[in-house]
Parts: sequence; C-alpha cells; structure tokens
Amino acid sequence: MRFKLISCEVFYREMCYTISQSPNQVDLEFLPKGLHDIKASLMLERIQDRIDATDESLYDAILFGYGLCNNGIEGLTARKIPLVIPRAHDCITIFLGNKERYLSYFNNNPGVYFKTSGWIERGTPGKEFDQLSIQRKTGLELSYAELVKKYGEDNAKYLYEELEKYKDRYNTFTFIEMGIEPDDRFEKQTREDAEKAGWGFEKVRGDISLIQRLIDGQWNDDEFLVVKPGYRVIANFKDNVIEAEPCKSAEQKDNK
Repeated sequence: MRFKLISCEVFYREMCYTISQSPNQVDLEFLPKGLHDIKASLMLERIQDRIDATDESLYDAILFGYGLCNNGIEGLTARKIPLVIPRAHDCITIFLGNKERYLSYFNNNPGVYFKTSGWIERGTPGKEFDQLSIQRKTGLELSYAELVKKYGEDNAKYLYEELEKYKDRYNTFTFIEMGIEPDDRFEKQTREDAEKAGWGFEKVRGDISLIQRLIDGQWNDDEFLVVKPGYRVIANFKDNVIEAEPCKSAEQKDNK
C-alpha cells in the first residue's frame, strides 16, 4: 500500500526508522515543532492545508504523526481518502506506546517534563512562528528587565511573578529512550538540564510499536481513529480520546 505521512518533526528519527522497516511505501512530510507553540486554530489550519495540498489519487490513506495536542487537530477533515490518527493525548502518548501507559505514568509522576531526541534537536520553533507563539503573546520569553521596559516596574513585578508560576508545576525531567538514538548525547543533555534546574532525572524506555503499527497499516480501533471521507475529528476527552463526526452534522452545530 502507499501512504502519505504528515508528522510533527519531533518524530523525525522514529518515523524514518519505522518506514525503513515497513513493507508499505510511505511519502513523508514533516511539519515544524513550532506549530505546538501557536493557537490551536492556527495549528489546525496549517495541518489541514497540507491535507488539501496532497494529491489524494496517489494514496490509500493519509497517516498522522500527531496526537490531540491541545486540540490542535480538532476539526481536521478527511476529503477523498481516510485519515489515520493515533488515539493519543499528545506526542508523549505515542512515544510511550499507548494511552494507558501515558495516563498511568502521568498520574503517578506529577511535575514531569518529558524529553526525547526530537524534542531536544528540534527544540527551536524558528522565526516563522516567533510572532504567533503563545510564549511571545503572553510574555513568557521576556526577562524581568524587558517586562519593566514594556509595562513599567509595578506591572512588571506582578506579571513576572505570575509568569514564573508555571515553573512550579515541574520538578523532574524524564528522558524517553526509544532505542534508535545514535549515542547517549540526548540523555546526557537532559541530565545536565535537570542538574542546572535543580530537578530530578529519570529515564524510561519508550515503545516504538505504536508508530510501527501506524506505518504498517495495522489500525485497531482501540489505538487508531480512521476518519472516513466527509468526516472530521472531534475531541471527546474519554478513553478513546478522539472520534469522528460527519461534516454536515458539524456544520449544523456550528450554525446554531
């Protein structure tokens, strides 16, 4: 079979590896990690644009290297061929191999910030997304001095304290080792980042099998949503994470 794969670039190494092991012919298109840093509606617009630019006559389906990702794929619409999407809350679900393992780890390890080879080497969003990023719009990337200059000292003090609160949610870097890394450079960098931040460090073994099943066409309903032509993705925030509804039904809801 022949597929088109549209994926976030954080999966670059994993997708290239699994495609090399697959009997299927897969044409790759990676989108910048910076899509995660802009509004969900803009992220959806960019991904839908890549679907619409695809010559669907060449493929049996379009595969996606994305999870729900802060609702960034909600509304994604299948045109003439099916879309196949992992039932994943975000990319970490995919790196860990299934949504059950993700939820178990997340619930038992509050305060964790995950790292993978892709998140490290693809970490800079680039100029294209700089002005659109949530960090830029909220001021998260500004220093205290820059806030003072922009908003005045009293306002800057309040904003800085509020913007720093998000850091209190984290206390540990967890590096997910996928088994395809060229060496230990990514693990070492994560350890160094943890030491600089005064955080804990943990390494867990990832699971590439979900990605391999996506590429190989082994799409069981528990792990993958197959969106038929004329349907679009919606979030349901239940065990299966995402589902599909007819576009006509969606349009009726939007017009109410």
